[in-house]
Amino acid sequence: MYKNYLWAVVSGLLLALSWPTYGFSLLIFIAFVPLLLAENQVRNSNSKRKGWYTFSISYLTFLIWNVITTWWIWNATSFGSVFAILVNSWLMSMVFQFYHWIARRKSMRFSLIFLAAFWIAFEKFHHNWDFSWPWLTLGNVFSEQIQWIQWYEITGIFGGSLWILLVNMLIYTGWMHFSKHGSKKILYQKAILATSIVVLGIFISMYRYYTYTENGMAMKAVVIQPNTDPYTEKYHRSHEEIAHELLTLAEPQMDAEVSYVLAPETVFSNRITYEDFLKTNAFQKILQFEMLHPNATFLTGIDSYNIYPASIPKTPTGNRFIDSDLAWYESYNAAIYVTLNQNPDIYYKSKLVVGVEHFPFRSVLEPLLGNAMIDLGGSISTLTPQKSPNNFKHPQMELNAAPIICYESIYGEHVGKYVQKGANFLAIITNDSWWGKTQGHKQLLSYAKLRAIEHRRAIARSANSGISAFINQKGEILQTLPYETQGALKGEILANDHITFYTKYGDYIARIAALVAGLFFLVGFFVKERK
Repeated sequence: MYKNYLWAVVSGLLLALSWPTYGFSLLIFIAFVPLLLAENQVRNSNSKRKGWYTFSISYLTFLIWNVITTWWIWNATSFGSVFAILVNSWLMSMVFQFYHWIARRKSMRFSLIFLAAFWIAFEKFHHNWDFSWPWLTLGNVFSEQIQWIQWYEITGIFGGSLWILLVNMLIYTGWMHFSKHGSKKILYQKAILATSIVVLGIFISMYRYYTYTENGMAMKAVVIQPNTDPYTEKYHRSHEEIAHELLTLAEPQMDAEVSYVLAPETVFSNRITYEDFLKTNAFQKILQFEMLHPNATFLTGIDSYNIYPASIPKTPTGNRFIDSDLAWYESYNAAIYVTLNQNPDIYYKSKLVVGVEHFPFRSVLEPLLGNAMIDLGGSISTLTPQKSPNNFKHPQMELNAAPIICYESIYGEHVGKYVQKGANFLAIITNDSWWGKTQGHKQLLSYAKLRAIEHRRAIARSANSGISAFINQKGEILQTLPYETQGALKGEILANDHITFYTKYGDYIARIAALVAGLFFLVGFFVKERK
């Protein structure tokens, strides 16, 4: 049995060592094979505790994967990192446990189809429930190999997940046939087929990469990187001081062709209402800046809230004041869009970070745990999300910016909602300073390239401490400001109006997978196998 745990360790290491931005992505195509071999050994053993052994082996694999790839969450919150790693590993193990139960009842082919479908369905579920944490969705693994996955414009990242699982299962079935019958013929056939699928996927993508021509109108933007320490500086400066610094950094980059100026997420972090912010000297400074540059608009992040009298029923995401029962409030991680001669437009972040901006299953857990939120991203209370995204339209040009705030950039279908509403480029504002100089900020930037490919939308990205960047429609990074560097960057990108197949149909692969997994589950448990 100890050999099976060794196989589990090998799978965990292969998964972790394939991950961006430090890994070797090809390892992902064999990463599940050792774990599948270990499960097969347990299933065919004489043990009376096969379910428990399978769970413990798979949990070891996924724990190793989660620890190595996402340990950096610890720099922001020790409790949150331990919770995220343990729970995510448990969820992945439960998916594998269902596969084990089906494999004990059905054929190898049946059970492997179920595993592939159920895993992808789980990944999709992990994009949308209260504990959403899709960081380790398999299709994300190729974010540094953009030449390999240009077909994400058709499939999205779940096409990558399917690609990975299919190749792993071909190699596994070939090895199992060799182990059982001793014939190398089937093993070689499966290996050649698996290799051909990998090579064909890369070849198709490379052809698309070298033949794709960017579309759209050229536009210039400036992204600001103030490099403010979120632990020691962020909440101890006035809005006026912050505005002065941002505009001072942007000014040397300005010219008559700049259309958008981007400042980071919650850069105005001392909580204030939208109406009160419009009365501040900071807002007046932004307006004066725009008078000097009348073609430019200003998009910035702000920590905002609204207060409501107690006579209005409190919403599920509302928060009560500690020292007053006369009113309650809603908090927002917001983006404000300032243009001349118009009231500023506003967007409230829709996809919230679990445990940081969003209290999952609040009605059940809050009475047990209290308001166990951490001070991160400008939030110490549950935030209120916006139900659907909106774009920021330039008043003089045919430009529509999708205001994407930080964590939202890892949700492909969510970003597609902006594009369906007319966004022709993506404006990502983020903090990325909480994790320090780790893989956290590098991976988030890398994942943004996947959104560029899926929707064929160029990206202007403003990050507090970095890495601020411009990314083209093929996912290529054109310009960057290094991490922990204060400054501003001017770049030119193309604003595209073309709608990709993935933009139009979203995560259809995951929906099909969920249907297949449900049908196979019912057949697996309630239909007896013919002898």
